[in-house]
Amino acid sequence: MTRTTAFTADASRDLPGPPWLEQRRLEALERLDGIAWPTPAEEIWRYSRIAEFDLARYRPVPPEEIGEPGDERAPGGGPWAAEAGAHAGMVVVRDGRVVHHELDPSLEAKGVHLCDFATCGTSGFARDNLGVVEAAGEDAFTLLHDAFLAGGAVVAVPDGVVVADPIVVLHWSEGDRYATFPHTLVVAGEGSEVTVLDRFGSAPDTDNLVDAVVELQVGDGANVRYLSVQEHGSRTWHIGLQRARLGRDSTLRSSAVALGGDYARLRSEALLAGEGAESDQMAVYFGDGTQMLDFRTLQDHDAPRTRSDLLFKGAVEDTARSVYSGLVRLRPAAQKAQAYQTNRNLVLGEGAGAESIPNLQIEADDVKCSHASAVGPIDADQRYYLESRGVPPEEAERLIVLGFFDDVFGRLPVTSLTASLRRAVVDKIEHRSGQRSDQRRRA
Repeated sequence: MTRTTAFTADASRDLPGPPWLEQRRLEALERLDGIAWPTPAEEIWRYSRIAEFDLARYRPVPPEEIGEPGDERAPGGGPWAAEAGAHAGMVVVRDGRVVHHELDPSLEAKGVHLCDFATCGTSGFARDNLGVVEAAGEDAFTLLHDAFLAGGAVVAVPDGVVVADPIVVLHWSEGDRYATFPHTLVVAGEGSEVTVLDRFGSAPDTDNLVDAVVELQVGDGANVRYLSVQEHGSRTWHIGLQRARLGRDSTLRSSAVALGGDYARLRSEALLAGEGAESDQMAVYFGDGTQMLDFRTLQDHDAPRTRSDLLFKGAVEDTARSVYSGLVRLRPAAQKAQAYQTNRNLVLGEGAGAESIPNLQIEADDVKCSHASAVGPIDADQRYYLESRGVPPEEAERLIVLGFFDDVFGRLPVTSLTASLRRAVVDKIEHRSGQRSDQRRRA
């Protein structure tokens, strides 16, 4: 695949932002010219729909249409923010650029920083931290992202500061055949604590590309809770990278919920670089219609006495498909590390399918690790137990699927959002039940 004429140096140069960001974009564009686009032959893209991807379908959002600070066209201050409950700060991002941000003044007085890195001022903080975690491995999509990056959310918490309520970042993408490039940078200082919610959405019938990057810098002794919720319209392609670096004795609780999109891919990676670091990665995903939800994970241990635990649970119905491919890597320095990986999938119809590929790479000799995966239909004994007690078949299926997801839903870091996410899952189940009822009536 070659870059199309829409993604040119002039188009990159015309985007808003300070000179350092313009220079960064142009350097990424140069590197993009020399890199191969992915194919299904690569292991990390195996089972994906990358062969269908055509960059020529899309174009960057024109500068005159990119959101400006104060732009009220971006949703998020209403139902999306309300569902997140009490929050310490909020950022609204439209087509990859921050159009609104607000922060509790008491936190601002403690040095907490919440802004758009394209307009954060001249302190150099955003320039010095942007891309530090992302740069661990470049590919065509991260370079395309960097080459057309108009702005993004910065969440910076100084050493020792505790942010009790979540900080909410709301990303909205629109415009038919546009490509947008959301970016969230979280920097948690030594001994700090923060919860961040990233919520992604797009118009229901808009055909667009969302190429997103999330960077999580977790300082020594810091405690970061992060939740990503993807609820795009049915024609959106979402290619996301979430990469974290954990310092000594730090903790990251990272969760993802994926319900929308046509093809939605998340690459979630955690590098445990400091002794005693701990990482938990969890996900809930549910595909219906012709959706494909694609997850690639890395638990990368490069220090002693580190611990990671991963639990991903998914369901597919209709002709939807899911892919989970995860690697646990224990490098030579990871003595006395513990690493656990579990992926379980429900296949709710004959036309649906799920792939699960767990992997271990162990280079240390004093470790504890395990992996497990399962793909299959609803347990017949569970269904029989409920139906034998008078529960209708559709209700039995709903209860079993919700119970399947409950242990992940119960641990999401933004608990006030759990009810709306459960409702979204129920809507997908009832969509299937409604189809079966229609079929029975026609019969």
